[in-house]
Amino acid sequence: MGCAISGLAPKQVGDVMDDVPIVHLTDEHREIIKETWKVIQENIAKVGIIMFVGIMHFIEKSVARLNQMERLDQLILDLGKSHYRYNSPPKYYMYVGAEFIRAVQPILKDNWTPEVEEAWKTLFLYITSIMKQGYVEEEKNQRNTMANTSRERPEKRLNVI
Repeated sequence: MGCAISGLAPKQVGDVMDDVPIVHLTDEHREIIKETWKVIQENIAKVGIIMFVGIMHFIEKSVARLNQMERLDQLILDLGKSHYRYNSPPKYYMYVGAEFIRAVQPILKDNWTPEVEEAWKTLFLYITSIMKQGYVEEEKNQRNTMANTSRERPEKRLNVI
């Protein structure tokens, strides 16, 4: 039995893998990855910083909007929608919060209390729940767009000049 914020705890590998489709890397995929990894590895700090700064920028915007919940909700909803377009499913969102907490806990040292931990975990649960909502909304919008496009008359769809 856990509290409401325990959802940020990493799941067991079996739990996470249950709904992950099996994919196979081709020989070409493996070669491309190994070659591009050499370049990435030479710039590993830069890549990590770019990723981290993007996440931190979003967290900064979120904290700045904590007293303007409608604006915060819209920011998060839009992020969830963009994650649909990037094909980044909701099942991975919780890991960002867990890693953020793991990274900032040593920075805050004695200021890290159970209350601080609960507040940050709750923020990330809040963010992930609204992101999931945005993801689902965008998924429905895309399906409706596809359905409407397929129902149009063929001559209307073909804008050939």
